[in-house]
Amino acid sequence: MSKLQVSARLKIHEGKLDEFKQVAAECVSVVKEKDPGTLQYDWFLNSDQTECVVRETYESSEAVLAHMANLGDALGRLMELADLSVEVFGAPSPQLMEAVAGVPTKVYSSLQGIE
Repeated sequence: MSKLQVSARLKIHEGKLDEFKQVAAECVSVVKEKDPGTLQYDWFLNSDQTECVVRETYESSEAVLAHMANLGDALGRLMELADLSVEVFGAPSPQLMEAVAGVPTKVYSSLQGIE
């Protein structure tokens, strides 16, 4: 299974919601324009708008790495506005795991499913 699903969880810093929303919109725009290997990229806020979960699906680990490179500065600014943790579902490559080494990351391998 080369396809990966990702849940990025962001705890938004107090007073940073408006700026967070601006950077989120920039990220979505970049993904639409530059990320053909991104199959899903949906942002969700909790009811009090203090936390955000980004649901992502990629064709491969290489597509995730390209996504990270394409976001560049926007990803850095996002991490200044919120605390990030990541859950990866599938089998990420060693290169991808090295790239996210500084971010709290949990990996879940596939047990079974309908595909």
